[in-house]
Amino acid sequence: MKLDVTTIEGGKAGSIELDEAIFGLEPRADLIHRCVRWQLAKRQAGTHKSLGRSEVSRTTKKMYRQKGTGNARHGAASAPQFRGGGKAFGPVVRDHAHDLPKKVRALALKHALSAKAKANAIVVLDKAAVAEPRTKALKERFGKLGLASALVIDGAELDANFGLAARNIPNVDVLPVQGINVYDILRRDTLVLTKAAVDALEARFK
Repeated sequence: MKLDVTTIEGGKAGSIELDEAIFGLEPRADLIHRCVRWQLAKRQAGTHKSLGRSEVSRTTKKMYRQKGTGNARHGAASAPQFRGGGKAFGPVVRDHAHDLPKKVRALALKHALSAKAKANAIVVLDKAAVAEPRTKALKERFGKLGLASALVIDGAELDANFGLAARNIPNVDVLPVQGINVYDILRRDTLVLTKAAVDALEARFK
């Protein structure tokens, strides 16, 4: 698969051949879905908590005598059916993460990249670097390139000025190549790869 390489100013900088084994697969929604669920479950805090009947601060005195009142037998005001009592089967602090094999995660990333390639939603830049960290100037350049919602993947090291200029632009994310993931690829309309990122991805999957 051959794509044109553009500069950040919108000019042409040759072309690049993308590896069909990474960018030319037939996307499988089930693999991508499994990986997105794994990512979102892994980052969920799980700090939700409610008090059970053994944790609420209520008196332990018997509410009323056992027999003769015509009411049900009760021995604690902390029971769930009473106002101010503990919650029955409430949420507890727990880890929501589940396992996903490493090979499945790698394959899902390939399929996410292939899905963007199939949708013609990949832009290749020669490099993601600017002289000054000016958000307004970078936003105008993105406008010329037609990038309203984009994930920019650079090489192992991000250009500091580019990162500063891009961080205040809505719907634009910038990540080093080691941070590329399925969820961030899917949540933006366009995937922007630098030549360094393409080389790193191809080296990673070989």
